[in-house]
Parts: sequence; structure tokens; C-alpha cells
Amino acid sequence: MTTRLVGQDSSDRGGIGADSETNTTLSVNDLKVHFPISSGFLIRRQTGAVKAVDGVSFDVAPGETLGLVGESGSGKTTTGRAILQLQRPTSGSVQFRGVELTAVSAKQMRPFRSEMQIIFQDPYGSLNPRMSAGQIVGEPLTVHGLAGDKNQRRDRVAELLERVGMNPAMIGRYPHEFSGGQRQRIGIARALAGEPSFIVCDEPVSALDVSIQAQILNLLTDLQAEFNISYLFIAHDLSVVRHISDRVAVMYLGKIMELASSEDLYENPTHPYTRALMSAVPIPDPILERRRERIVLAGDIPSPINPPSGCVFRTRCPIATEECAEVVPELIDRGNRHQVACIKV
Repeated sequence: MTTRLVGQDSSDRGGIGADSETNTTLSVNDLKVHFPISSGFLIRRQTGAVKAVDGVSFDVAPGETLGLVGESGSGKTTTGRAILQLQRPTSGSVQFRGVELTAVSAKQMRPFRSEMQIIFQDPYGSLNPRMSAGQIVGEPLTVHGLAGDKNQRRDRVAELLERVGMNPAMIGRYPHEFSGGQRQRIGIARALAGEPSFIVCDEPVSALDVSIQAQILNLLTDLQAEFNISYLFIAHDLSVVRHISDRVAVMYLGKIMELASSEDLYENPTHPYTRALMSAVPIPDPILERRRERIVLAGDIPSPINPPSGCVFRTRCPIATEECAEVVPELIDRGNRHQVACIKV
């Protein structure tokens, strides 16, 4: 039985956490997000497209954290926004608790907005400077009709702030009066106010000090255990992803290169891109650090406007052959739910 916050009435909404009778909270299949490029002065014509996300598929189970990692420009944030329908996909399927979100209108999406939340990367730019902490956290309660009168709403806001480690007495303070870590806690409380079963965490700790990062990660882990929330945890720091994720998907130029359990991926990275990323993660032991092989990728990530033919990673891959330019590798299960998109491994 899922623990609930005081004062919530969600008998007709399912409340915090996914439906225990379903196998997945979220199912994404062949998701594509292409931004059109137009030219012309009087008559605009589409001359190309930026393929930000190009055929991504994965599932997220109730109470699971799926880490999504990759270089800047690989399409991680766009994937998260497309799942939430903040950016409408070009094609593909996004099913949330059995409902196909790509087929519903903006008005029909409204009931799902409270159950699908996002925690933003920038704790400074994601909070309205003209609103107090209480107003920021309380806004979802008003918008989604999750609180009663003014006193009930204030009590609920105070409870949410206390749950994320904030002093309820700070309810009247404004964002500029808080540190970065405190602002991110307010952002988490705002997301939690919607009674979500799924949260996109878009690099929520990358702008914070290392010591504060650990606190926020522990908070997210505690909230997940308490409310059975599913996370899509987007990050570029592999050590952070390893700490919080159950499974990890490695993304490159709009495609998933490898998908496996966190333990399996870190112990047995298979795709050449994953190996290169792992080799850049510092090891605390100086002896092991000196002995291990460092894989340096040549060049920069190609433009998503004109991605390479075949395998999109082939232009930087140390084991690529001519065949890699002709064959688009599929994400194939190599056993133990370890999926790899490479014809050479």
C-alpha cells in the first residue's frame, strides 16, 4: 500500500505511484523528434530537419529509475520533454499507464500533467523570482484542484516543504533568499505536489556542489521508496547515474547505443561509445587510475542535421569498418536484458 501525504484525496486519480496491476509506468517505442529547417523569403520551404531524437525505445517500471546519459547534444532533454508532451513528437509512441499520449489533445493532456512532473536542471532559472516558496509549491495544488481552502493549502505546502528537508517557516521567502540546494528542494516539493507517479529529472544536480548533490540524490531515493515514483534521470555524470539508477540507457546523436542494468553496464560496458565514456570516469585509487586504458574519441559529435549513414557513431568509433557505414545497427538483447546497438561487438 502506497503511503500518502496528509490531506490528499485521490480516489479517482490513482495518487502517487503507478498502478500496481500494470507492468510498466511508461513505454516509449520508436520515438522521433525532428525539428524542421526552412528557407526562403516569401515562400518558406522545408529544406531539412534536425534529428534531435531518432528512434528511441524503452520502458520504465513502477518505482524504477532509468538513467539516460550521453554527451551534450545527444537528445536526452528533448527525449524527456517529448515524453511529457512539452515537445510534441514527430512520430513514435509514448504510453503512460496504458494511455497513448501522442494521440491526445492538449486539453486531454491536462489530467496527466499532475501525474507526470519534471525537475529542472537550473535551480536558479526554474523558480519564478516574483513568487514566494509557498506560492511556488502551492501553485500545482490550485491548478490541479488538490487542496481545499486557503488554510488547507498552506498546511499542505508546509508539509511538502518539510518533507523535502526545508523549514516550513521559510514559506514566505523568495527564491533569491535561498541557496542552490534549497532552491532545488523547492523544485522537488513543487513536483511532488502534483502527486506524480513519474518524474523526469533533467540533470537535477549538475548545477550543485558535490556535497549538496549527494543530499539531493538521497532525497530523491527516499521519495521514490516512500511513494513508488518512477524516474527518468537525465545526466552526463556517469558516477551520479550509477548511484541512483536501476538501469541505464546510453544515448548518442538521438539514438540509444546501449541499455542494461546499472551494475551490468558499469561492470561490462559493451558498446565502444559506452567504453569511452566509462574510461573518462575518475577512479579514486591512483594505482588503478594509472593502469587503466583511456579511450579518447576523435573529433566532435556530428550535426543532427546531417547524421552519418549507417551507425551514427562510426565517424568516431575506434573499431568501425566500411560495413558500419551501410548497416544501421538495431538494439539487440545480448542476454540478461543487456541491449547493444553495434554489429562489431
